[in-house]
Amino acid sequence: MSVTAEEISHTVRRLGKRLRTHTARAITDYDMIGDGDRVLVCLSGGKDSYTLLDMLLELQRVAPIRFHLAAVNLDQKQPGFPEHVLPEYLDSLGIEYHILEQDTYSVVREVVPEGKSFCGLCSRLRRGALYEFAARHGFDRIALGHHRDDIVETLFLNLFHGGRLKAMPPKLRSDDGRNVVIRPLAYCSEDDIARYARARDFPIIPCNLCGSQENLQRQAIKAMLAEWERTAPGRSEKIFRAIQNVSPSQLADRSLFDFAGLETDRRAAED
Repeated sequence: MSVTAEEISHTVRRLGKRLRTHTARAITDYDMIGDGDRVLVCLSGGKDSYTLLDMLLELQRVAPIRFHLAAVNLDQKQPGFPEHVLPEYLDSLGIEYHILEQDTYSVVREVVPEGKSFCGLCSRLRRGALYEFAARHGFDRIALGHHRDDIVETLFLNLFHGGRLKAMPPKLRSDDGRNVVIRPLAYCSEDDIARYARARDFPIIPCNLCGSQENLQRQAIKAMLAEWERTAPGRSEKIFRAIQNVSPSQLADRSLFDFAGLETDRRAAED
């Protein structure tokens, strides 16, 4: 059964409103963008970054503060990468944008053994190039398209494979202190973003050009969470809320809580 233009328009309005509400709340809760800020939006060509740019452009029009938006894409010289897609799309929006060129593809292929995941090294090289560009051109914020499900998946990746209770913060300062990274989609679900991107018909560029392997650890975590969500709807949202509601005294990290200094309250005992 075909979908009518009216149904698509209704979907865009409904999902757009929900995504804008979540995005605005995350920005407010974590003080992500201030008056006069210059925000660099990292655009990969995937559904998440297109949605992020769309939300920020909408909020820019109605926000009580004034901030500048510019988009950036890092052309990593992957074979077959459609170089025309993003410039044509960004030209249609009429916003400032920058296309950086850096052959990280060759570096990753040379360094990473065959059969291993390229994603970790590729991501680090991409971040380094984008961070350097943002600092050099005076951007106050770097906006990334990670959403709620990315954050929850990262929690379990670190838990199962790294032995750390660590996720992705909605806002962070880079190690060298030169950049502040924000994730305005932190409250948004991947399902909402995927449906919105389909309804908006964004010109998606697939992330399989580098030969990304299917059975990566993140895919296994994603499948686990999808099964949990199927049997217990709302579980991913509850896990995300738990990340926001941490009780250090109920864990076991001695650097976060002074277990050694715990003593009985003599006044309470006397009462």
